[in-house]
Amino acid sequence: MGQSSARVVAVVGTTGMQGGVVTRRLLRDGWAVRALTRTPASKKARAVAALGAEVVRADTNESRDLDRAFEGAHGVYNVQNHHLSGYDGEVAQARNVAAAAARAGVRHVVYGSAGFGRAGTGVGSWETKVEAADYMRAQDLPVTILRPTAFMELMTERKFFPPASAWKVMPELMGEDRPVLWLAVEDLAVIAAMAFADPDRFVGQDLSLAADVQSIGQCRAIWLEETGRAPRRLPLPVGLFERFVGVDETTMWRWLRDHDYDLDTRPTRTLHPHALTVRQWLRVRRGQPADPPEPPASKKERPD
Repeated sequence: MGQSSARVVAVVGTTGMQGGVVTRRLLRDGWAVRALTRTPASKKARAVAALGAEVVRADTNESRDLDRAFEGAHGVYNVQNHHLSGYDGEVAQARNVAAAAARAGVRHVVYGSAGFGRAGTGVGSWETKVEAADYMRAQDLPVTILRPTAFMELMTERKFFPPASAWKVMPELMGEDRPVLWLAVEDLAVIAAMAFADPDRFVGQDLSLAADVQSIGQCRAIWLEETGRAPRRLPLPVGLFERFVGVDETTMWRWLRDHDYDLDTRPTRTLHPHALTVRQWLRVRRGQPADPPEPPASKKERPD
């Protein structure tokens, strides 16, 4: 590979949302990034290359691709997408990455996980990540697990079908007033970069990440206050939504309706005090300052 190995992090899934944001954050923080993709000629891959990353072709189903991509790397950011690979494929790819990282002697693997880190929820995409994390630990890898629950981008990104997902089907199945743990994907990237910069602090950690707790009803009210209009709702029946997306999300929302879970944001805010709340994130997304400027102090009246 063409980069010096001292500060190289190989990022899996660099053309996806999570991998792409992590790639950009690492580059901003001065890391050399080896960006893994199956399609180096794609528009997204070319955009990553233009930022200064070394784009390499690598299929996470192919061990030889991974061996080449991880050669001499200091760290690996590992994330998979079950929507693209299926549950079995997600676990297989995560294991391939872990095994290749172990063979390469990578000094730190940061794994982009999800859920609550416990088996038996019945939520497929959470179960696969528990299995993948267990495998990584079994390889004695120096690993950090990052587990956000819901990305704030769920409310806006087209890939998440936000009018039907966040604003219609999710509250219908989970409840309009049920608390949700939120994190902006950019703040996940900030914490991932912190982990690579301070392995002594982060290796071995399994971190649940949330910067804000808001129900969908509260998010709807915040949206209305900040934009002057309610978010659009697409009246898609649950069964039709499942035909398009599958049952993972609907199973997840029913689980969140029926189970208690820790709502403490303090651990995340201790790590990253400037992580955005839902309101701040929406303001930044609209090109505004996260916090409005303080009003000017009133002038004291002159004495007579």
